[in-house]
Amino acid sequence: MASIAENRRARFEYHIEEQFEAGMVLSGWEVKAIRAGQVQLTDGYVHIRDGELYLIGCRINALRTASTHVSPEADRTKKLLMHRAEIRRLIGKVEQKGFTLVPLNLHYKGGRVKAEIALAKGKAQHDKRDTEKKRDWERERGRLMRHKVSSGPKD
Repeated sequence: MASIAENRRARFEYHIEEQFEAGMVLSGWEVKAIRAGQVQLTDGYVHIRDGELYLIGCRINALRTASTHVSPEADRTKKLLMHRAEIRRLIGKVEQKGFTLVPLNLHYKGGRVKAEIALAKGKAQHDKRDTEKKRDWERERGRLMRHKVSSGPKD
C-alpha cells in the first residue's frame, strides 16, 4: 500500500474508533495530479448526503499541463464508494453516538486511488495536551537514548 497523502492532524484531533477503505470517483486530471503529488488532505472531512458518502475539502491542485478543454476545480467534492451495508452502518453510528467521519490518508491499491476513512470521536482539549506530552516525551526519550549510545563507555 503506497501512501499518497496523510492527514496527520486527524489523529491529533480525534479518537479513532474504526477504519474503513473506500474507493473514489475521480476525473482524469485529478488522477494525474495525485500521481504528481498535488494533493492535500488536511482540511478534508466526509459528509453524508442521500445515503452516500462524499469527501469534501480534499484539495487536488491541477497540473500546469492540464488539458485546455477541462476546467479543473481544486476543491471539488468527491464521491466515496463503499458497500451499501457498510454505508448504512456508518450512517447509524454517526447519527446516534456523536461520531464523525474523517479521512486519514489516500493510497494506491491495485493501481487505484483509495481513501482510508475513520469513524472518530472528537478529543477534548485536555486529551490533546496529553497527546502532545506523550509525543514530546517519546521524542526526548529517543534523543536521550541516542545520546547515551553515542557517548557510551570507552574500553
